[in-house]
Amino acid sequence: MTRLFCQDNPEILRLDAQVLKSRPGAVLLSRHPFYPGGGGQLPDRGVVRWQGGEAPVAGFSEEGGLVWVQVPGGTEITGEVQAEVEPVFRQLMRELHTDLHVLNALVFRDFDGALVTGVQMNDDGTARIDFDLPGADNDRLRALEAELNDVVAQDLRVETSYVSVTAAHGEQGLLRSRSVAPPPSPEGLVRIVEIAGLDRQACGGTHLPSTGASRPVRILKIENKGRSNRRVRIGLQGL
Repeated sequence: MTRLFCQDNPEILRLDAQVLKSRPGAVLLSRHPFYPGGGGQLPDRGVVRWQGGEAPVAGFSEEGGLVWVQVPGGTEITGEVQAEVEPVFRQLMRELHTDLHVLNALVFRDFDGALVTGVQMNDDGTARIDFDLPGADNDRLRALEAELNDVVAQDLRVETSYVSVTAAHGEQGLLRSRSVAPPPSPEGLVRIVEIAGLDRQACGGTHLPSTGASRPVRILKIENKGRSNRRVRIGLQGL
């Protein structure tokens, strides 16, 4: 997939753009600030404005590595537009995704490099992450809540970089999913998200600039999903 603007600039929520291609109900823009979804993160919400009208974003579709923005009602848009992300929802996804990285780092450290088997973030401020953890002590997992919130309070810097596909596969612990990996950019690069002094892993989503930008986190529930799978559900406090 084309490298997304939001991956390098998640705090910029509004962009002026030119329509490259248009058809009823969808538009291909010269640039846009939206995250189209993936890796367990929900797609952004937002609006597209043009001279004489505006429409809410109804979804996204990928074709040939390019992301089309879908709009409702068969609307056909041409010319110059303004694309804007809904800020509250983007912030929610950034918080949940960053907090999941922190939890992932702690589990990877304390449970012998356990790999992730699934992730899902929700619009109610909750999320779940599944680990390959046969025979794990659920109380040990639950006890990670205190350290998770300590990392949030430390306000550790979160930064991104890019490495080659070869380097990504060659560095132990960089790829944390048992079955999938973030797709490389057209240049053959894999995006890396690093929490200073704590974690470094491949990921394609949007994250906070530092852990302290998140609300405190609760571990809501731990479930056994099959013989080896442990599902940890988290939620942002106050939601």
